[in-house]
Amino acid sequence: MNTSAMAQSGRFRARRMARGSVTEGAARAGFAARGVIYLLVGALALQIAFGGTGRQADRGGALQELAQKPFGAVLLWALGIGLVGMALWRLSEALFGSVGKDGRSARKRLMATARFAFYVFVAYSVLSFAVSRHQSGGSSDQQSRDATARILEIPAGQWLVGAAGVAIVVAGGWIAVRAVLRKYHDKLRLGQMSHRTRQLVDVTGVAGGAARGLVFAVAGVFAVRAAVDYEPDRAKGLDDTLRSFADTPLGPWLLVCVAAGLVLFGVFSFAMARWRRV
Repeated sequence: MNTSAMAQSGRFRARRMARGSVTEGAARAGFAARGVIYLLVGALALQIAFGGTGRQADRGGALQELAQKPFGAVLLWALGIGLVGMALWRLSEALFGSVGKDGRSARKRLMATARFAFYVFVAYSVLSFAVSRHQSGGSSDQQSRDATARILEIPAGQWLVGAAGVAIVVAGGWIAVRAVLRKYHDKLRLGQMSHRTRQLVDVTGVAGGAARGLVFAVAGVFAVRAAVDYEPDRAKGLDDTLRSFADTPLGPWLLVCVAAGLVLFGVFSFAMARWRRV
């Protein structure tokens, strides 16, 4: 190999390493930001279970709670920037593939694209809140009802809402089952953990993932009911979905368990920020 070719190869490796370092930092910041949101939402849901808060147990309520803390503005901007990092990492997965033997498959790239779009929306909402300090677009419950009403008004809207609800139920079940089966092990650097740490990560990953999946699935059920009954008000956002657990025969204790699970998922997100293979 001549000197020119060796120099070109060296520059390519240097660019790839630099891109990898930036991508890794963005991903880890994103997981940490996600952890903060789930911790706050879970904590708000716990307060609701015990009748101690008037805030919404959703992203908007979490941001309002964070804004009241010392250096709240700085924390909000840091959270938004972390979520931008998550979006950029998902974009890189869609463009270049992710880790794992099938990381370059069309299915994985499509999933990465959907996650990129989702985190762009979440990052935008957080940064908008950081700028205005007012929740943009209302609560998650109102947003869900408004979106459902608009879709129901279009041709075949009832079928679209029903299909979306079924998709959310399936996604929730998929999230919960994968958590219980500990599929996240494939994405973690388990060799860097002590036995005790791995046990703690499994507690947060299984319980947290199961709770998160359950919330998704129940929200999907409400969307299906809204489609079947042709009533947008039956659709529920995160806050109303969480509050619905307190209306079961188990009373507020089911909400306590789900809320605690969301807190654990927040802790699990911090573990992902530390040990996730990127």
